[in-house]
Amino acid sequence: MRVTESGGELLIYTTVTCGQCWVLKLWLKRHGVPYIEIGIENDDEARRFVRRVAAGYMSVPVVVLPDGRVLVEPSHAELQAALGR
Repeated sequence: MRVTESGGELLIYTTVTCGQCWVLKLWLKRHGVPYIEIGIENDDEARRFVRRVAAGYMSVPVVVLPDGRVLVEPSHAELQAALGR
């Protein structure tokens, strides 16, 4: 799977040191939402993707929904609405 294609899965781009990423993963687990995590620290392609969708910034978390929509640093309310929950 290419790093920018979800293949029908929820993808989240994260870093180990991102507190907001940890909160997002906890929220997804609590709500029973499966996801694939892509750490951008050692993945050039993932970093390029994050920069492209985040207006040149290294903003994480970035969420790629199964339908291809991309959310950059989404709030819980935004993510909940996007997931139809």
